[in-house]
Amino acid sequence: MRLFIAEKPSLGRALVDVLPKPHKKGDGFITAGNGDVVTWCIGHLLEQAEPEAYNPDYKKWAVEHLPIVPNEWKLVVKSKTRKQFTVVKTLIKKADTLVNMGDPDRVGQILIDEVINHCGVPKAKKTQVLRCLISDLNPAAVKKALNNLRKNTDFIPLATSALARARADWLYGINMTRLCTLQGRQSGYNGVLSIGRVQTPVLGLIVHRDLEIANFVSKPFYEVICTLHTSKGEAYQAKWRPSKACEPYMDEDNRVLSKALALNVISKVQNKAGKVVNVTQAKKATPPPLPYSLSALQIDAAKRFGMSAQSVLDTCQQLYERHKLITYPRSDCRYLPKEHLNDVKQVVGAIGKSCAALSDAANNANLSLKSKAWNDSKVSAHHAIIPTSKSTDLSRLSPAENNIYELVARQYLIQFYPPFEYVDKQIDTEVSGGLFISKQKDVVSQGWKALFSSKQKSQAESEFSAVSLPNVSKGDEVHCQQADLIEKQTTPPKYFTDATLLSAMTGIARYVTDASIKKVLRDTDGLGTEATRAGIIELLFKRQFLTRKGKDIRATDVGTQLICSLPERMTIPDMTAHWESQLEAISQKEIKYANFMDPITQSIDTLIAEVKTVTFNGLKGKGTPYKAKRTFKSKVQSVRKAKS
Repeated sequence: MRLFIAEKPSLGRALVDVLPKPHKKGDGFITAGNGDVVTWCIGHLLEQAEPEAYNPDYKKWAVEHLPIVPNEWKLVVKSKTRKQFTVVKTLIKKADTLVNMGDPDRVGQILIDEVINHCGVPKAKKTQVLRCLISDLNPAAVKKALNNLRKNTDFIPLATSALARARADWLYGINMTRLCTLQGRQSGYNGVLSIGRVQTPVLGLIVHRDLEIANFVSKPFYEVICTLHTSKGEAYQAKWRPSKACEPYMDEDNRVLSKALALNVISKVQNKAGKVVNVTQAKKATPPPLPYSLSALQIDAAKRFGMSAQSVLDTCQQLYERHKLITYPRSDCRYLPKEHLNDVKQVVGAIGKSCAALSDAANNANLSLKSKAWNDSKVSAHHAIIPTSKSTDLSRLSPAENNIYELVARQYLIQFYPPFEYVDKQIDTEVSGGLFISKQKDVVSQGWKALFSSKQKSQAESEFSAVSLPNVSKGDEVHCQQADLIEKQTTPPKYFTDATLLSAMTGIARYVTDASIKKVLRDTDGLGTEATRAGIIELLFKRQFLTRKGKDIRATDVGTQLICSLPERMTIPDMTAHWESQLEAISQKEIKYANFMDPITQSIDTLIAEVKTVTFNGLKGKGTPYKAKRTFKSKVQSVRKAKS
């Protein structure tokens, strides 16, 4: 008997639909006409054992027990799904061949592998386990996956990476949460101070941003705008570009802070002759953005519809599992395998039939075009999120499902539209030794942007010129008719929103302070994974560390106090970004499990010693998030004042 073990019932049903009939339903499994049996997990059937499973004394939270480091790791059956685990275990013992049908990512891999291992499957039988990778629940895609089974042993590095992540998270979370909670109790706080290697740096991003805004002092800065006239009487404006000699009077963003300097420039150029020193004009093209990964989709949905990361993920799961209208949604990839080009006509046709708003766009798509999205070298276990070849009446969907499907479908259709084209023109003018720059962008062809609303296009094209620059040549004489001082104020950074927080989590290298870690991080390395980011954000709200004010995400006083009291390295993303980089290296067979776990186990001791010196009445010990010698209370008061 061949036993397929799916990650969840919907995946199991999708496989059964393509297996020979008759189908015989059992309790927690289905038998196909050819003797194959399909069963399923319900997410994780097993979970990491609680500390008391290693020592009954650990049931009581006590500082003297820390660190808790298991010698032999234990998994236990989850009580809520014990019945289904028993079904799977019984079938595993009867089966001749096992097939891992977890989702095509590291969590999906380990989820089935750990059940097989926990059931005591003999080594010889385990080496024969097969892997079925399904990223699209439509029958044609499922059949294709069924005909391309691989050896499960090929995915041992991926499973090892998942195992290392789970154990390291347990070590860090259990020990730090217990210690911080106990320290909080000494200061009169009775709640649980939850700590996690991803959730705490995410909270840190928000707290640090809140404090930066609360302590922000606006400063004036100055620009000089010249109105220049050509020999033909044509007028154009140009903005002063300060020279290197002006740097002592500028901030880190190259803004001039000295009013006297700007006024001096005006006095030098007012009513003076000038000369065009350079003219550049180039036609440029912007290719269509790639299809969506989950994070990219969550960011766009947050901007367009105000949806939270979790609501986008939940909606995607419905479109994938229930409606079968999109491919596997928990993807971190924005590329497609070239074999998908064979399905283009059917997918575009399905979009045209299903979505009235995109019907014309589907009919006008040029299917002979091939964007850079189709790239086998960029695709690993899963590919970008795209529509399937299934069509349906979208009126049957919820408003959220309609919105997400339309986003995914539009992003797919633009792959078959030409680039957005524009002309980029710049005139460099010199007046009295000062350089003045005029820029202009003119749209030549909307290309793929034609599929977006006029509101979206106007927002994206805000830098495009409303007034055309004159036709001038290098060496032409001009006259500075007028020079104006423009006074502006520096503005604080904006509070995080769902979109900007997700963007920060996916591009975390921008927030890493350690240059050596920043150097090895790729642009795609981030805090958490596609599958976990939404849950992490929701957990911080559940813990009452975060709150919403309109679209803004703010830290609560408790969240602020926690971050301000912890050692700095626990609150910044350097450590967890480094972990993610190492976990990826394990999955690529570049480092071993022990090379990752041993240093982490050792670092827990050091962190415990540091956190023991911390109280929540004030800052003690080393490594506070801010160098300023202000007490914790003054920081919280600053935040409260800013919020009021």
